[in-house]
Amino acid sequence: MSGLQSRLVIGLIKKRHLFSFRLKPEVVDEHFSVEAFREQLDRSSAKVKLPKTVSSEITSVDGLHAEWIIPQHPKKDKILLYIHGGGFISGSTITHRMHVSKFAEKCQLRSLLFDYRLAPEHPFPAAVEDCTTAYRGVIDLGYNPKDIIVGGESAGATLTLSLLLALKQEGIPLPRAAFSISPVTDLSCSAKSFGYNAKKDVAPMGSWTVWTNLYIAGNDTRNPLLSPLFGNYEGIPPLYICVGTHEIHLDDCVNVARVATEYGVDVTLRKWDRMVHAFPLLTPLFPEAKKAFGEICDFIISHSK
Repeated sequence: MSGLQSRLVIGLIKKRHLFSFRLKPEVVDEHFSVEAFREQLDRSSAKVKLPKTVSSEITSVDGLHAEWIIPQHPKKDKILLYIHGGGFISGSTITHRMHVSKFAEKCQLRSLLFDYRLAPEHPFPAAVEDCTTAYRGVIDLGYNPKDIIVGGESAGATLTLSLLLALKQEGIPLPRAAFSISPVTDLSCSAKSFGYNAKKDVAPMGSWTVWTNLYIAGNDTRNPLLSPLFGNYEGIPPLYICVGTHEIHLDDCVNVARVATEYGVDVTLRKWDRMVHAFPLLTPLFPEAKKAFGEICDFIISHSK
């Protein structure tokens, strides 16, 4: 059972339309403006300042705009490569630097956040290609794959799994471990939880159809690099998957955890009662988010010694 504090915070998120003086929640349809949505996110995110315990350094990784988030006492030669979420159509170093700073500080890891190409201008496989480019880039900087942890949330969680499969397919040495927070793993969005959790989750109604289709752009949703549920996970490193039981992505997370386990992967699947999409990033607003975030960091720390 979730606590009063989490119910209050999640309830406010679900009622966020009221803060914009709208009586009904937003529904994403064919009239949705990607440009306006991105501008709104960047504008609000630009106001957020990083804590004094971390510093940032703008950089470029094989042509990709990126940013190092660096704690005061980072572990030597160990890094986190973070892949941001945003429904495949939004998100950037601007929107996610605060989230990544929490991981960097808690895990004491230099953490690289980068901008990958977004749909609809750049549909699949552009994002997967850019994630592969970023991973190759940090290896070219001298980091050993066994000293790299890869992870992300939402679309970034999906791309984390796609990246692992792409690296395996291309014969590139895999990272030490990976974590995936609330991934969609079958982009046909046909899992039953898209129905029974639609009104329980915090995702705007219809977003999973409109946003994902902009990314799919007519490609076969059974392509493992697009829908990692259909991948061959043999040889994939330890994997941590986190999901809330009120998420539209619940079944996708359970299913991909089962598939990876059947291929012999060391999988940790954590299902959190009554929690919503990507809730660990809401730490420290309520105890469940703080605990889930701590468990993910424990996983990262245990594989970055």
